[in-house]
Amino acid sequence: MIITRTPFRISFFGGGTDYPDWYTNHGGSVLATTIDKYCYISCRRLPPFFEHKHRIVYSRIENVASPRDIEHPAVRAVLTWANVVDGIEIHHDGDLPARSGLGSSSSFTVGLIHALYALRGQMASKEMLAQQAIEIEQNVIGENVGSQDQVSASYGGFNRIDFSRSGSIDVSPMVLHPERQRDLQSHLMLCFTGISRIASEVAKSKIANLNKRQDELKRMHRMVDEATNILQGSGPIDEFGKLLDESWQYKRQLSDRVSTPDIDDLYEAARSAGATGGKLLGAGGGGFMLLFARPERQEAVRNRLNRLVHVPFQFETAGSRVVLYQPHGFE
Repeated sequence: MIITRTPFRISFFGGGTDYPDWYTNHGGSVLATTIDKYCYISCRRLPPFFEHKHRIVYSRIENVASPRDIEHPAVRAVLTWANVVDGIEIHHDGDLPARSGLGSSSSFTVGLIHALYALRGQMASKEMLAQQAIEIEQNVIGENVGSQDQVSASYGGFNRIDFSRSGSIDVSPMVLHPERQRDLQSHLMLCFTGISRIASEVAKSKIANLNKRQDELKRMHRMVDEATNILQGSGPIDEFGKLLDESWQYKRQLSDRVSTPDIDDLYEAARSAGATGGKLLGAGGGGFMLLFARPERQEAVRNRLNRLVHVPFQFETAGSRVVLYQPHGFE
């Protein structure tokens, strides 16, 4: 039995510049952190006593004879890519809902790749996990996804991720005074809008608009430098929240599917209750909303958004990990 634990992520700035169609022409950067909410993948070889050869358990159960018969697109793609021959059983559990803007799909893909390597007794580097997850999601499955989620899930931590025109990816940990990082974290709130969406569909509309939204994306790219300067400086942390608000206004212009009237109303309600700024996480269209508010204003914000689920969280630094390694079963 192998169990991997792979974190979800919060992306602060630069989202949209991590689409290959953009960064291979203009370059891109993202500022993001992983959090202590995880995707768990358990994986074991399936004894040959069953009518089915493979068993996949997630929000539904699939018992199939061949990887090509699997309906879950990521599992089918990863098992086919990995040329899995032996029978295998895979279980998925997550701390938070799927399709909610926290990079859960990429966490799943990274965690499954990691588990298969471990099942074969092989080590996988963070770079390898990220690159192979990107390849599978973008080129094997053909999803309209960027390249930041796979990197964050693999590496973990609070990072600046730079995407070059050549296609290379550079991961630089954010170096902050511990007190400054605690200050930032104490100002952040995470709440679930209750709306799940298929990120690839929202992203498709954004990708179609990339050439028409060059000014907005270039401005969002520059915000990564500005946010870094704010965090590494000694000025008021509220400037980070104001920049989040500005970023959200630009993000809303990337596609008419990024926001909705209901989401706009929620955001304005949070602002009127004392939030400095915020944004929808991920591609948009629903999922989790990140808010930035002074600690003394957060109770008022929670009361104003009392129909939403508020999720306390902490930053995490480990990335995808094998948390149980018993390749021959429980002993």
